[in-house]
Amino acid sequence: MPVRNIIRIDEEKCTGCGLCILSCAEGALKIVNGKAKVVSETFCDGLGACIGTCPEGALTIIQREAVDFDEKAVETHLERLKHERETAQPEPPPMACGCPGSMLRVFEAEPAPKPAAAAPSNAPAASALRQWPVQLKLLPTSGNLYDGKDVLLLADCVAVAYPDLHRKLIAGHTVVMTCPKLDHAEESIAKLAEIFKNKLHSLSIAIMEVPCCGGLVRIAQEAAQRSGVKRPIKTVTLGIRGETLEERTLS
Repeated sequence: MPVRNIIRIDEEKCTGCGLCILSCAEGALKIVNGKAKVVSETFCDGLGACIGTCPEGALTIIQREAVDFDEKAVETHLERLKHERETAQPEPPPMACGCPGSMLRVFEAEPAPKPAAAAPSNAPAASALRQWPVQLKLLPTSGNLYDGKDVLLLADCVAVAYPDLHRKLIAGHTVVMTCPKLDHAEESIAKLAEIFKNKLHSLSIAIMEVPCCGGLVRIAQEAAQRSGVKRPIKTVTLGIRGETLEERTLS
């Protein structure tokens, strides 16, 4: 067996964010039990394109005995992955006869209340959510939830970290919530690509500062590319104490 360059993954450092998978053109990596793994040594060319995308420094190139890189095998592997994506059946809209919690509901916007002379400090804040469900897995891929709407792709941890979530982020948006680490990245990309084919008015992403959350931006970018629709993506990054760390627009 020849000695050659091949990727090494430090599982203690790996957070399972999935950024390396999106940057591996050969499809040599996947997430297994929350950690990045090499699918097959024959798919790894040893050039290390994935290294720079790892925020934890969990990837390195080493020299060791390994089977040869097989370009033909990679082509077959990528064709199979492409076929699986193209033939995957989109999830149907939740049926009314199923779980009541997954039934699609759109809320009418309520008029803003007139300011009171002295509102009590313990008055409950009004919800700005205008649809249910919010989880990506439960949402339909088309319809009036998206056409002409401002869509917010929300990392689910933001909901518990950001104290002004409804007023600053959710208000006026269709909410699509997912977790780039715990949800299957390829399934998320495929479904978001279908959603992005709608006539969205705008697309925003809210993520946390933790490394695994950065994967949601890459997932959205890959989904946008597959959808064939180009639009700017606004991103906001929040700290774990709820502070806004960065806002930017990606072309």
